[in-house]
Amino acid sequence: MSIQRCCPPARVDRNQRSLEATLFKALGDAYRLRILATLCRSRHEVCVCDFTDAFPLNQPTVSHHLKVLRDAGLVTYVRRGTWVYYRLAAGTQDRIAAALESIFPERKRIAA
Repeated sequence: MSIQRCCPPARVDRNQRSLEATLFKALGDAYRLRILATLCRSRHEVCVCDFTDAFPLNQPTVSHHLKVLRDAGLVTYVRRGTWVYYRLAAGTQDRIAAALESIFPERKRIAA
């Protein structure tokens, strides 16, 4: 028995999107977005102590957010003594832009 369609079939995206999903998952937290925004605007590395001072989070939680960003390849770090300094990884902005473009191609944008 076949079911009558209500509309013409849509062209469903067949890409796995696992790379985009991993990237967007890393971006899916307001504090991680604030960390990235800070690093993007900074001319120098940013000490982890700046984030622990600025956010109402304990140090292990800030470290967890930074680890998520490191694991996604969005930030790099260097340890100097007891402090860790972060910066945006090379190509981060291009990766995010490419992921967005792969989901929302410029030529296919719908006016709101």
